[in-house]
Amino acid sequence: MLLKKSLLLFFLGSVLVKGMAFQDPADPPSTVNTQYSSRGFQFSTNDGLYRLQLAGRLQFRFATPTDQDPITYDDFFEQEQTLFKINRARLKVGGHAYKPWVSYYFEYELSASRLLDFRVMIEKWPWLSFKFGQWKSEYSRERVISSGKQQMMERSIINRPFTLDRQQGATVYGRWDGGGLADFNYHILVLTGTGIGARTNDDDQLMYSGRVQWNVLGEGVDMSGSALDYYQKPNASIALAGTTNTSQYTRYSSQGGGQLTGFENGKPGQYAMEQYLIETTLKYRAFSWHSEYHRKNVFDNRNDRLTRLHGWFVQGGILLNGSASENSTPKLELAGRYALFRPEMEIQGNREEEYSLAFNCFFNDHLNKLTVDLTHFDFDEQSVNREASGWRFRVQYDFSF
Repeated sequence: MLLKKSLLLFFLGSVLVKGMAFQDPADPPSTVNTQYSSRGFQFSTNDGLYRLQLAGRLQFRFATPTDQDPITYDDFFEQEQTLFKINRARLKVGGHAYKPWVSYYFEYELSASRLLDFRVMIEKWPWLSFKFGQWKSEYSRERVISSGKQQMMERSIINRPFTLDRQQGATVYGRWDGGGLADFNYHILVLTGTGIGARTNDDDQLMYSGRVQWNVLGEGVDMSGSALDYYQKPNASIALAGTTNTSQYTRYSSQGGGQLTGFENGKPGQYAMEQYLIETTLKYRAFSWHSEYHRKNVFDNRNDRLTRLHGWFVQGGILLNGSASENSTPKLELAGRYALFRPEMEIQGNREEEYSLAFNCFFNDHLNKLTVDLTHFDFDEQSVNREASGWRFRVQYDFSF
């Protein structure tokens, strides 16, 4: 623990010193400019070649009767665990070095002592950029959107079975803007496929993933929830994404590779996974819309078994005091979501459903907000003739600086 913090402080100091000291001896000494912005505290040299940004985020949450989504039938009957906790505590470091188009970023979860992101981006051309390191794979918009910029308090029940989460690897990406309808974003990813923090692969196969987003009206929708600005013209996009991988895992999370319910701990290369999604998003005036449709096939090479999973959700929200003539503070939003997950498509009666309602109070957009949500879960497992349901109530305060 102490070693990690020491290395972290050393990195911060090194970047800052580099930004001040790395220059041609013939040039006059660079001065360091400081300022505060939405990205936190910023230090930059007057030649524009170096920039260091430091930011933090704290997230406090109250939940009853529990905070976690139910995954199995038994979860509905576990002992109630009403709680108040520090849900996230993040340190964020970013900027650029040597050239304005060579940028870096890393993010550390202080409460769990876990390095989440560490990556370098080369973004000289808008249509062709490169990224190396560890980050949230550009697959699902719901997962890519930061937990601090979500419309709902937390991601849907669809996220757990279908997310690729954070992976290590490399990607080629960019935006091709041909004018009008000819406006696309793309990502082509080659990843290790063993999840966050993994230093080795379990076999000789890599994870391959791709995403293409069509910006239908010529402007892409930013990776954040809620329509906090009044959109005079609609911004909309449609995205397709797909992934293939062979590994010992059937799912991924912020803890790394793991298993879906009903799957045994895998051996190297045991599970062949293929999945795809269709996604839509829209922001117009004070209204926002987001939907995702997922399919996933997992083939167990050792037991010769194919499992097909299916899930989707729709989500929308409206700013209650948002209009072209108003700039109200705080901003108030009402949002809702419905999600459906079928863990085995061959068994029609097995399904999990989520009904969520959220109220947001934005004191400074997503940088300072209060969220209250109420969720109802339905769990039907007709293959063994049982069902369950339950409610959950949560309050969360999110503060970035």
